[in-house]
Amino acid sequence: MKRNTSIIRSYKNKSAVESAAQIIFICCAFVAVLAVVSITAYMIVSGTPALAKIGITDILFGTVWKPAAADPSFGILYVILTSIVGTFAAILIGVPIGVCTAIFLAETAPKRIAAIVKPAVELLAGIPSVIYGLLGILILNPLMYQIERKIFADSETHQFTGGANLISAVIVLAVMILPTVINVSESAIKAVPEHLKSASLAVGASRMQTIFKVILPAAKSGIVTAIVLGVGRAIGEAMAISLVSGSSVNLPLPFNSVRFLTTAIVSEMGYATDTHRDVLFTIGLVLFVFIMLINITLTKILKHSNVEE
Repeated sequence: MKRNTSIIRSYKNKSAVESAAQIIFICCAFVAVLAVVSITAYMIVSGTPALAKIGITDILFGTVWKPAAADPSFGILYVILTSIVGTFAAILIGVPIGVCTAIFLAETAPKRIAAIVKPAVELLAGIPSVIYGLLGILILNPLMYQIERKIFADSETHQFTGGANLISAVIVLAVMILPTVINVSESAIKAVPEHLKSASLAVGASRMQTIFKVILPAAKSGIVTAIVLGVGRAIGEAMAISLVSGSSVNLPLPFNSVRFLTTAIVSEMGYATDTHRDVLFTIGLVLFVFIMLINITLTKILKHSNVEE
């Protein structure tokens, strides 16, 4: 028995499928926007009461954190500075290593070596953050403590941290962002059209000149995305950092025990009540604003550079 086909019927079915798909995509986009708006509204509603009760200046610019004292103080300036300094230092270390590793894997690595390095990078991405913290306690902190003892051997004022300090936290963060930076940057580099490489080599450019003058500028958008994701990972990390940083509110100096915004929330939210709890939500709001400002800034820088080109 022959089946009758109709162009009109096929067109109608195709049109119905496309209309349904369009509705589904619109709903998904609406859910994503609604989620962002809801999170933003929740953070503002939960984080502002403490600012009104205690004062913006006392919270954001205070340097003393004693929430359980008879005369409590909720200054988080050192915590904010620690997150800024720690994240910037981790990005300063991790991004160059990550991008150079991505270039190696995408452009110059022999197949045998790439077959070893690539799974190792993917394994780094799958390791739980608490494992990074435990390795930091077992390996990194004792090493930092030995260095600290040698540097401050004659000091009468230095408070020894046992190696749990800002440097340990920065190194752990730098290692943790490597998989994100490497994988995203490698994908961006491999996505560069082959004809750009061929044209560069054809006019006499060396392989290194082609990589740094042609491939990296062409993959700039993806590399910036990798940096943004790395910043997000560094800022949002809590468990590993709480294990290796000492979790004390101090000025963010290399050998000081420090506390990040995330670790401040994690370490005290379980038992905080009343004003103390409200201030922790304020810290969450500061962290949220911090991440948003970084993303907006990097996006504007990328757009500005694209316009100039």
